[in-house]
Amino acid sequence: MRLPPWAWMVISILIVTVADLVLFAEQPVTAATAISTLLLWCLVIGVGIGGIYAFMGHFFRADEVARRIGWPAGNPFQREIAFTNLAIGIAGLCCFAVRDGFWLATIIVAAVFLIGAGLGHLRETQTHGNVSELNAGIIVAWDILFPVVLILLWIGRALLPG
Repeated sequence: MRLPPWAWMVISILIVTVADLVLFAEQPVTAATAISTLLLWCLVIGVGIGGIYAFMGHFFRADEVARRIGWPAGNPFQREIAFTNLAIGIAGLCCFAVRDGFWLATIIVAAVFLIGAGLGHLRETQTHGNVSELNAGIIVAWDILFPVVLILLWIGRALLPG
């Protein structure tokens, strides 16, 4: 069985979360540290690696990805969306080394892009009946819910002492 790309990101984040919980059980840490660690890995894996992966699909396999979204092949928009994903992916990876306000900026950019993409997918589904593999279903849920998770983790991190 071939897993879709988003599944690997979710599995990776879950593995890191479980590993963090195991480590935290042996050496107790504050809730703020636990949330920060989870947020870091969501940014690095979900935003960083996810963005790089999306870049590769839209750039190197543009016609296949377009078909799976329900777009016409040969669309020059693919190159633009590829580089948008690359920029967001690089920002996500940089979160590993750069902290402070950089995380919030990365969350804002990723959230605006992903929620906008998710709403675009919903509109395509409603107005044109486009239920293609990468236009409907789980991709829409990811595009809308993942930014919400990032924002909630950011708020939780900011509100908790430590």
